Amino acid sequence: MGFQAVDWIGHHAVSTPNKTAVIELPGHRTQSYAQMHERVARLSGVLKEKGIQKGDRVAFLTLNSIDTLEIIFACWRVGAVCLALNFRLTPPELKFILDNSETDMVIVDIPFAGLADALKPTTKVKHWIGTNGMGGDSEYETALSKATPIYEMVPQDMEDQCMLMYSSGTTGTPKGVIITHGMLAFTAAGGSGPGRNTPDGISLSNMPLFHIGGLNVTALPAMFIGATTVIMRMFDPEATLDAIHSEALGITTLFMVPAAYNAMKAHPKCQDTDFSRIQTALCGAETVPVSLVKYWMSRGVIIQEGYGMTETAAAGCMLDKADIPDKIGSAGKALIYSTIKIVDETGAECAPNVSGEILFKGPSVTPGYWRRPDANAESFVDGWFKSGDIGRKDADGFIYIEDRIKDMYISGGENVYPAEIENLLYQLPQIVEVAVIGVPDEKFGETGCVCAVIKAGESLSLKDVIAHVSESLARYKQPQYLHVMDVLPRNATGKVLKFELRKTVPDLLGLVKVD
Repeated sequence: MGFQAVDWIGHHAVSTPNKTAVIELPGHRTQSYAQMHERVARLSGVLKEKGIQKGDRVAFLTLNSIDTLEIIFACWRVGAVCLALNFRLTPPELKFILDNSETDMVIVDIPFAGLADALKPTTKVKHWIGTNGMGGDSEYETALSKATPIYEMVPQDMEDQCMLMYSSGTTGTPKGVIITHGMLAFTAAGGSGPGRNTPDGISLSNMPLFHIGGLNVTALPAMFIGATTVIMRMFDPEATLDAIHSEALGITTLFMVPAAYNAMKAHPKCQDTDFSRIQTALCGAETVPVSLVKYWMSRGVIIQEGYGMTETAAAGCMLDKADIPDKIGSAGKALIYSTIKIVDETGAECAPNVSGEILFKGPSVTPGYWRRPDANAESFVDGWFKSGDIGRKDADGFIYIEDRIKDMYISGGENVYPAEIENLLYQLPQIVEVAVIGVPDEKFGETGCVCAVIKAGESLSLKDVIAHVSESLARYKQPQYLHVMDVLPRNATGKVLKFELRKTVPDLLGLVKVD
């Protein structure tokens, strides 16, 4: 056996039992570490009674809540793998994930009861448990009240898998990213320096906990170190400003995507909000506009850009406060447990300020994809993980993210892969050829634009496009623009030159890059 995984909640229940572990908004449900330990013990008992064993998959389909964290830690206590489900996905998308992962149990928040009902007849999931997500009467609460608690963690190594998160592949087929106990522990430890993470901190979790950023930039690192996490059901600019302004909550640490910081900036309450208690304001998931950083600096909030992936448990690099404003635009230097290099097409390391593909190595990097040896062979070279992103490293070691090799774009913090949309659009009889690109969007950073060549005598509207994809694609994946062309630009080998489309189409549509 290697180094043994540790029960974080069990540890803090002994060392600081009365310390507030979590506060849930808007209802202010609160648990100390001792109380959370008891709740996790009871849910662990429920899992055991349902036959969940080490290595089995248990999923959550929830808005952010204390329940979500209880599910994660209970899974770990019995040795199960916790599967994070994106509630924005459609039933066909979720069915694929549940079938591919062979999930045994799904715990469902009340807003998604209808979605669960649509899934139940189509999957092989054995157990479905409903919760209202706020501690009220539910099947979940009843089960906990009757369960025999389990206080000890099933022995596990740091190399053992503890989570599974799916991200869409460039072919449109989602890939399950294996996440281990060690990945999460090393990420929490590695980010605590530049992130100023201490047991006295009060961390706000208002980004979706089904995402690696929302889960493992603020929530889990706070629990790792024994700090307090304030959980919001979902992001709302006014509620977030109210929470930050609250002296009673005393929030010190934030993580949000640029679109969320923009939404707060645009809200009327922003001008009167007290930001003086904020010590750490992290931002990532996409490139952070310099103008946004400068605005928040004027409000006394120093935004620290970071860069990581689901495959690195959100770890990678982070810009330190001391390097702002001199290095604004950079995602900072590699974190202590992350090694990053930039390579050219031959695999040779690039000279300073020369662009190439970003590669990762270290204990925060995934051991691979769930049952996808093909994807593993494609994504790893000599022990290095190939990010698919283009960046450069300056002479001082600061990393700048420049582009995405695989044409992915990010809409409101969500990864969107054009191939998935294109595959659906090719079903339309009017379309001869099609390419989907990300174009600037003031609200979401980027959104989709369909660039299509139409058959002679046929017509196609954006309304037709959305009607065709709406049942198969989550809302954030649905394109918001249509640009009809005579021909798509291609290179000598016939590949569509999407970078040419990204250069020309936004101007033709009258869109301006948000900066």
